Amino acid sequence: MYRSRLGGTLDEITLDYVSSMSDDTDIVFYDIIGSQAHSIMLYENKILTKKDLKKILVALEDLKKGKISQPDFEPEDIHELIESLVIKKIGIDSGGKMHTARSRNDQVSLDIRMKIRDDVNILCQCIMDTIKELISLAKHHTNTIMPLYTHLQQAQVGVFSHYLISYADSLFRDFDRFIELYQRINQSPLGAGPVGGTSLPINRDSTAKMLGFIGIVENSIDATSSRDFVAEYIASVAILMTNLSRISEDFIIWSSSEFSFLELSDAFTSPSSVMPQKKNPDILELTRGKTSQVIGYVTSILSTTKGLSSGYSRDLQQTKSSIWSSSKISITALIVIKSMLSTITINEENMKRVTEDSYLVALDLAEKLVKLGIPFRTSHKIIGQLVQIATNSKKNLDQLTLDELSSIKIKDIKLVKLMDLIQETSIISSLNERKSKGSSGLSEQKRMIMQRNKKITTYNGKIKKQNMAIKKSLDMLSKKIKILTK
Repeated sequence: MYRSRLGGTLDEITLDYVSSMSDDTDIVFYDIIGSQAHSIMLYENKILTKKDLKKILVALEDLKKGKISQPDFEPEDIHELIESLVIKKIGIDSGGKMHTARSRNDQVSLDIRMKIRDDVNILCQCIMDTIKELISLAKHHTNTIMPLYTHLQQAQVGVFSHYLISYADSLFRDFDRFIELYQRINQSPLGAGPVGGTSLPINRDSTAKMLGFIGIVENSIDATSSRDFVAEYIASVAILMTNLSRISEDFIIWSSSEFSFLELSDAFTSPSSVMPQKKNPDILELTRGKTSQVIGYVTSILSTTKGLSSGYSRDLQQTKSSIWSSSKISITALIVIKSMLSTITINEENMKRVTEDSYLVALDLAEKLVKLGIPFRTSHKIIGQLVQIATNSKKNLDQLTLDELSSIKIKDIKLVKLMDLIQETSIISSLNERKSKGSSGLSEQKRMIMQRNKKITTYNGKIKKQNMAIKKSLDMLSKKIKILTK
């Protein structure tokens, strides 16, 4: 249909090469309602007659209900398919007017923005559901002692709730990124035409309002040819997936027999094909792998757009599959992680045993010396020597004797006093005395959990507001369509 100027058709191989039909199934609905809003706007501005509008809207309503048949030719994209089916149903005298004052260029940008807009809202809800599960699990493990790590080496005493809250906070930032991005996505490009607008008296603000946008992408070149919002969306998804990948990596390690900190439900593991004893964390491993895939999509989109000249280029067609795949991967990953968290078994005794068998109160001891007026660097050296003696003796710090301490050359504190400090310092005292805001101290866990629960309520309200704004606009569009098709 679009090739009338060229006077010929594409051969099968070439058509398959240029066609985006396989990637367009995700935007069929958006293309239809965008066409409905555009047609109503044309009627309101006296470009379409009431009779033509009614025919177009009825035909589009049939397509919206799934009545999409195969045309007499192979379309290049969903826009051509929808228009050709409308023309086939009501004739070119009416159907041929539907595409007035717009182009495939602003049409595809519109569809992509509407699709991403919905995906962002779904993602935000999935993020909040996952955060809620993390915080719920944290509430049950505020006293579950575990070692905290740096460089994958035991570093300080902590509790499992503190670890869970750390990832909840990462996901809150992911949520913030999507909410901020939403404002830039939720702008309508429709009516920008191919690149330079139209001479016809259209009202771009009217279609934007009907489709639930908060405004328009004003400059017609920018509206049709920019895909920075796509790159920003996929980049935000990649950051989200990176956070989920890090959680996955921790749980993969901690579910190993060497750590045995936790056990994954059978629903989120797979057996070996030959080794009967195996319980492999395949689901989490796939999350790591799919994260790499999404990072690749970011690179692909930026590589596609970096060298394009001003105005629309067909290269942009190739970005669509990256968008749909990124959305599907991230939404599914969040659902899987949330479900996994709700079925996980925590080995509290093993976590505590590993913590007790290490030297994680070393920093606490050093800080107690600081409270006695000893410079931190001196304290650091004294406790470092203590740990070395204990390591050589294969003892815990509180098992050291005065004779063993006497090998330490110190003048800032008496050995008896040092021995007293060692005996009164334990993993429990460490957690009770840790008071800095945001620390792994026991008192901070309760405060942080309470604050995060309040945040969940606030953020759920933001998602609801965005969804309701779109629903309200599309409901009004549906009412208009019913009135105009009577």
